[in-house]
Formats: sequence, C-alpha cells, structure tokens
Amino acid sequence: MSVSASPQSAPSPPRPAHPPAAPRARRQVPTLELLALLLILAVLLRPELSGLFDDPAVQTWSTIFVSITVQALPFLVLGVVLSGLIAALVPPSFIARILPDRPLLAVPAAGLAGAALPGCECGSVPIAGRLTARGASPAAAFAFMLSAPAINPVVLVATAVAFPGQPQVVLARFCASLATAVVVGLVWSRFGNDALIDRSRSRVVEGGTRWSSFSRTASHDFLHAGGWLVLGGVTAATLQVVVPRSVLDTVAGNEWLAVGALAVLAVVLAICSEADAFVATGLTQFSLTSRLVFLVVGPAVDLKLVALQAGVFGRRFALRFAPLTLITAIASGLLVGTWLL
Repeated sequence: MSVSASPQSAPSPPRPAHPPAAPRARRQVPTLELLALLLILAVLLRPELSGLFDDPAVQTWSTIFVSITVQALPFLVLGVVLSGLIAALVPPSFIARILPDRPLLAVPAAGLAGAALPGCECGSVPIAGRLTARGASPAAAFAFMLSAPAINPVVLVATAVAFPGQPQVVLARFCASLATAVVVGLVWSRFGNDALIDRSRSRVVEGGTRWSSFSRTASHDFLHAGGWLVLGGVTAATLQVVVPRSVLDTVAGNEWLAVGALAVLAVVLAICSEADAFVATGLTQFSLTSRLVFLVVGPAVDLKLVALQAGVFGRRFALRFAPLTLITAIASGLLVGTWLL
C-alpha cells in the first residue's frame, strides 16, 4: 500500500540567507534647524560680536549686505507664493494642450507663456519634464523652462525697483531673456537629440492634493532661494569691501573681461531670479551691459540648474544643453545691451 505524503512533509521553499537590505534614504540637509541654530548663536554671542561692527570695513559690508537682502526679500516671498499657486492650480497638461504643434510656432509661444507664469528656476525644470511627459515638444518645453523664471512680472518689477529711473534695464532684460529662450528652443528643435530625454518621460511623477503641492513648492523654493539670496548678498558685499578697488576698476574697465567675469559669477552664485537684480545693482563699478549679462545668464544656466537638468533629463542632455544656453545668454545680453543700454 502506498502512503501519500502529508502536507507537513512537503519541502518548504529555501529561505534567503540574508534579508534584502532596505534602500538607504538620502540624507536631507536640515535647513530649518541650521537657521534656528544660527539665530540662537547670534543672540548668545551678540556681546562678543557687537565689537566687530566698530570697524568701518565691517560696517560697510553689513550695510551693503542688509540693503540687498531687505530689498530683495519681499519679491522673493511674492515669487515663492505665486510659484506655489501655479504648481497647485495650473497643471502642465494645460500648458501642453494650448501650445501649437509646430516647433516654429510652439517655441515662441512657450517663451511668451513664461511671462505669465511666475516661478523659481528650480520649479521650471520639473515643469519642463512634465511638459515633455505630456507630449509637448521638447524644444517648446525648454523655451518655457528658460523664460518663466526670467521674464515673469515679479522679476521685472523687482528689476525696476533695483534700477530706479532706468526702465531701459527692465526692457533689455525682458528682450535678452526672451531671445535666449526662443533661440535655444529653435536651435534644439533643429539640431537637438530628443532621444536624450526619452528616459525622463517615465520618471515624472505627479500627484497629491493642491494644498500639498502648494506648500511643498512654496516651502522648498523659499528655503532654497533664500539661502542663495544670502550667499549672493554676502558675495556682493565682500567684493565691494575685500577686493581692492583697483582690481574691480581694472576688470570693470575692460568690457569683455567684465562680461566674462559677471557671467561666471552668475553661474557660480546661482541666485534666485527674484533677487538677482538687487545683487547686480550693488556691482556699481560694472557697466549696465555687463550687469545685464549677469541677469540673463543667472536664470538660464547656473550650477544648481545644471544639476537639476541632469537629474530630470539626464547627464548627457545637461552636458549639451548647458553650453548652448550659456553661449546664447551671453550673446543675447551683449547684443541687447549694446542696442538698448
């Protein structure tokens, strides 16, 4: 008689020797905690620090830094709030639907659309990624990505306040930044390789409530842009105090050298577009044209933007797109500055 095997005698599947390790979470910089710690230290050390401001150089530095920061902060807050509202209320699918299909029409239309939708540079990159994921022309998405942080009403009003009595600076910034966005978009539509961004289409994730989208976008943009604003104010004040006046005058006196220096400064500082005009107005030794190049280059290509573009669209894309944008921005600033300034 054959005996059937009981269920208990059935062999169990082999167990893995070690359980799979959980993915390591990326460490986030505790921005709020760091700011709170700095404020506490400033209060505790105020008696020791107060003597530092007796030095005339330190007084000059603090005056320049505070004036730049205080003037720029209201526009930064306004831009952050509007950026959060745009992220919460205007889906990228709406922008993709209203753009024409032909790149020759879609690219200028997308560039002009950026004037009506205020947003930080950091937010414009993922928006461009969502536009391409929704089927919009990559060239049009890139034109919108470059124009939105540079020619929106908040940035233009901030520029007018930073350069009082000089409306030609506002007009020059609008024209040069829009020209940069449109030219880069058209060049990419003709010579760009859209295959470089195909892998980004599947990585774009949308979701969440409108309030969560608003709060997440606004808090990120404020903390991120506020830090870069402080860095920009510190740098501008330090240049005026630490660097010998003769060196600044030498660099500023050679227009080509001044343009190159301020273009590099814009790339390295990565200041938010709502605040960069107040930093530019502090660079009084430099011509308006070279400062215009600073204002055009910053919102189009800087270190944080290159990193964001590499993360959203891929490193190969960023290595091609960043040099094209930088050259176009410098050329646009020079041409428009020579014409209007």
